[in-house]
Amino acid sequence: MKTLLQSLLLCLLPALAWAGIGEDGARHLLARTGFGANPSQIALYAPLSREQAVDRLLDHASFAALTEPPAWVNQPFDRPGQALSEEEKKALQKERNEHAQELRGWWLEEMRITPSPITEKMTLFWHNHFVSGLDKVGVPQLMYQQNVLLRKQALGNFGQMLHAIARDPAMMRYLDTVNNRKGQPNENFAREVMELFTLGEGHYSEQDIREAARAFTGWSLDKDLNFIYRPNQHDNGEKTLFGQQGNFDGDDVLDMLLRNPQTARFVTLKLWKYLVSPTVDEASLQHLSALFYRDNYEIRPLVRAMLLTPAFWKSQGQQVKSPLELTVGTLVTFDLIPPDWRALAGLNRQLGQDVFNPPNVKGWPGGDVWINSSTLLSRKQFLDRLSHDAAPIRNNFITADGQMDEGKARTARINRLIQAGLRPIKLQPDEWSAVYQVRSAADCARLLLAVPPAQPLPEGMSAAQAIAPLLLDPAYQVQ
Repeated sequence: MKTLLQSLLLCLLPALAWAGIGEDGARHLLARTGFGANPSQIALYAPLSREQAVDRLLDHASFAALTEPPAWVNQPFDRPGQALSEEEKKALQKERNEHAQELRGWWLEEMRITPSPITEKMTLFWHNHFVSGLDKVGVPQLMYQQNVLLRKQALGNFGQMLHAIARDPAMMRYLDTVNNRKGQPNENFAREVMELFTLGEGHYSEQDIREAARAFTGWSLDKDLNFIYRPNQHDNGEKTLFGQQGNFDGDDVLDMLLRNPQTARFVTLKLWKYLVSPTVDEASLQHLSALFYRDNYEIRPLVRAMLLTPAFWKSQGQQVKSPLELTVGTLVTFDLIPPDWRALAGLNRQLGQDVFNPPNVKGWPGGDVWINSSTLLSRKQFLDRLSHDAAPIRNNFITADGQMDEGKARTARINRLIQAGLRPIKLQPDEWSAVYQVRSAADCARLLLAVPPAQPLPEGMSAAQAIAPLLLDPAYQVQ
């Protein structure tokens, strides 16, 4: 016979399942799947159940950038020839560097204003999974095209994205596929597609790499840097891959990798660490990777299932904010617009996250690596200037190389800002707390922090007064 308590609990289960996630849950969900969240966004999600909130997030996802890209992204790129003088080559390189800075600023602006933060968060994930960088690719237009591709498939199908990225001109230049031809196979892409994109270390042999490199021969780029297949450069010989024999080509190799359940596990684990926690729940991982494999590598159902795991809702404070999560997230939270997005990109480079240019083929390792004595100081300087130094912020922001303006450079910078009609960044705590009706320091802490502050706030402190100490509290560095 059921006890009275058991009967009551059974009656309450439907209501509990649809209980709202509250402000804490809303802030957690929005911060993990995007870049920060202001109180109005939090209020929108707080009354929803977990399923309702996650579904709303995914149902409102878009797959094209709202921000207009620089005009040059669709223009033919200049190819320096032998006829150029050294001075002309330097001028061309200067122009490409300027374009690279504009491209970085464009993406940060999109992260800030997008109505679909999860799209940008996932695009950033794939950018750090299928790594390529401007320093080697050398053509900003190609990096833009790759960014469009990753955004289009950000919540789409991993298999389709893998096949597309293998033909992506930026990737082909970055991993030397263009230099892979019959009789002279280049193993770079074959190695990385196994180690970093699909299986992970320890799940392939050196012979598999050599044979896969032969399969990808003939994949090349034409003079306009578009993908082209050159049959005369393809190795048509018999190949042995993962114990199978055949006259395989590049697409055959990718399909073989996708048929291996280890690919689903590897990608799921990486996404878990990105969205949930550096601590892995093995039972959840097995369930999610099996779901991913069974659903033919559809990304959206995997993300949905992952965000609905109990582990996700218990993971507050387990991740160190990346530079972008810290800087762009703070702008979103306080509804701020910087005077120059390129300058903010420069600051993020100084903090260790240079978009479109990860440090190496393995990308940014993330986690505790984001914090060291230098970056922690720069993080605190950024937050201190936002919270304490409103007047100097209006007259002194950051330059494109991430340094603070001083002296004459400060005056020149402000003059350019005024001439360009750009609004300097500034934080007005009284206005923020009034607009969003944040009535107490405790409310402020709940909206800004994933965990309680390391330094308790003094009694009687107002919401506006609490902003500065909360931003500078170690708890603000995690999410």
